[in-house]
Amino acid sequence: QVQLVESGGGLVQPGGSLRLSCAANGSISRFYVMSWYRQAPGKEREWVAGITSGGITPYLDSVKGRFTVSRDNAKNTVFLQMNSLRSDDTAVYYCQARTMTDAYWGQGTQVTVSS
Repeated sequence: QVQLVESGGGLVQPGGSLRLSCAANGSISRFYVMSWYRQAPGKEREWVAGITSGGITPYLDSVKGRFTVSRDNAKNTVFLQMNSLRSDDTAVYYCQARTMTDAYWGQGTQVTVSS
């Protein structure tokens, strides 16, 4: 049973930073990609960024240059460093891990960007 636990969300002012973590209950090297998604109120869930087992890191255009995804295999954790946060980044952020046959989700962590 794969379990993913996100943490690090909170309330931050525009222009501020947050670092989200996604901890797995086992080796993350079994996943060919781990991704971050977000869902704002009244909107569909959207993909934000990912990191493949080979270290490729694609990003949603609106977060390029502001967000950085990374992984620590020793800690079985993926991170999303978010800088220069804007009000439209407000959402619940979810971690997803994919194998060739399955996708697993965390419970989400709330990020609110407001003055």
